[in-house]
Amino acid sequence: MQLLTEMMARARIEGAELLGGGKEIYIRDMTVDSRRVQPGDLFIAVPGTKTNGTDFIAEALSYGAAALVLPKDVDAAAAAIVPVLKVPDIRAAVGALAAAFFTRKPRYMLTVTGTDGKTSTVEFARQMATFLGEKAASIGTLGLRSPIRTLNEVFPKNNTSPEPILLHRTLQALASSGVEYVAMESSSHGLEQKRVDGIKFTAGAFTNISRDHLDYHGTMEAYFAAKARLFNHVLPSGATAILNADDERTISLRRTCLDRRLSVRTFGRAVSDYQILEATPHPRGLKAKLRLEGREVVIDLPHYGLFQLQNMLTAYGLMRATGAASAQLIPLFEKLQGIHGRLERVAVHPSVAPIFIDYAHTPAALENILKTLRQHTVNHLHVVFGCGGDRDPGKRPEMGSVAVTYADHVIVTDDNPRSENPTKIRAEIMAKAIGAKEIGDRREAIHVAVQQLAKGDVLVVAGKGHETTQTIGNQVLEFDDAAIIREAVAAL
Repeated sequence: MQLLTEMMARARIEGAELLGGGKEIYIRDMTVDSRRVQPGDLFIAVPGTKTNGTDFIAEALSYGAAALVLPKDVDAAAAAIVPVLKVPDIRAAVGALAAAFFTRKPRYMLTVTGTDGKTSTVEFARQMATFLGEKAASIGTLGLRSPIRTLNEVFPKNNTSPEPILLHRTLQALASSGVEYVAMESSSHGLEQKRVDGIKFTAGAFTNISRDHLDYHGTMEAYFAAKARLFNHVLPSGATAILNADDERTISLRRTCLDRRLSVRTFGRAVSDYQILEATPHPRGLKAKLRLEGREVVIDLPHYGLFQLQNMLTAYGLMRATGAASAQLIPLFEKLQGIHGRLERVAVHPSVAPIFIDYAHTPAALENILKTLRQHTVNHLHVVFGCGGDRDPGKRPEMGSVAVTYADHVIVTDDNPRSENPTKIRAEIMAKAIGAKEIGDRREAIHVAVQQLAKGDVLVVAGKGHETTQTIGNQVLEFDDAAIIREAVAAL
């Protein structure tokens, strides 16, 4: 229980106005869902994409809401019943109030934004901290990974960046259980909707940017602006920014960071603090020579792809920002384990052709995967992929073009068509996938691709990675690419 006025003082919401008293009001908990209100709770009426929180004020009051938080332009007639806090920016207020209510946080908060690499990077940072003997957690696309199993089991996996109340509640629970390191993803949606505002991050990283989520953001400029909020608004002064020296957007991000007195470190193939001097693929992974803060080191990784090395360097930079010594971190590179569904070898054809799955669902990610596997391909490179429905349609022909440019045999199939017509989605891909084969049924497409493999070939099934379901219309069906691939190999 906390006094509402004390919460407000800690939250420091500029322009906030408290109506109807409230000096002696204690808050038991807080929520943005009127159905979850219990007596003594603070209800925050946040506008959504389909419904508006202000439409449910009466319901929240009927369940016993002790006070309300409303946008400044909303009629506060409810103030005659309970205190009302009116705020100029309701989304920012949620994060500020959640941070003020759930005050305990892990000592080191690390975050990553960018189009690709976020999930692997936060997992590598979590592993590094764990190898150093620390209690650590990661939050993102894969949900919550922490030493506290009960928390992991109830944490949702449907949002890369969870809503602020759940996030701050979870961080307090982690801190109370002794977790001192948390690495989390910050999606463009989460940053624009201010879900991570109010967190005092130790460090934040930018991996890269390429076309994605334009169905939501509209333009690449708006998409990048959402990512940039991490550096021009969210990271506190004195925090460390880890930036990709190979991405042209880093020039403007670096300037922003220095203006805000952030400490800047860079990684990549270009001259940088954590530089890749050489990277040589081999049958079991990648051998690399690095220059880390002036010191040259050689590592041999059981991972495929330069991008995985870049993700590891990003995690290294984040951990260096916590004070972890370089000499402690360098030996950990070769111990890091990849994430299920990220360029994961799941089977081997009788011809000894390896078969991979990957989450690549953007043109740039698919290009990266195909370029990487080309280096391990003696004969022909095969790819099976599709595009999701109810998402940016503009990337569909781009992915078709990428596939036929970098692979020898391409099968276009269904991904998660959702409410869209799957035939239409495939047609938009096929418009630029000249010479590709179209097989709508994903299981059949995988079986056909596996049957085509010969000695020296490589196959990757892309787009779904770790996912174990396929959404077609209103149905969510069990579907695991890895399981279907093993099924296809067993049937040979």
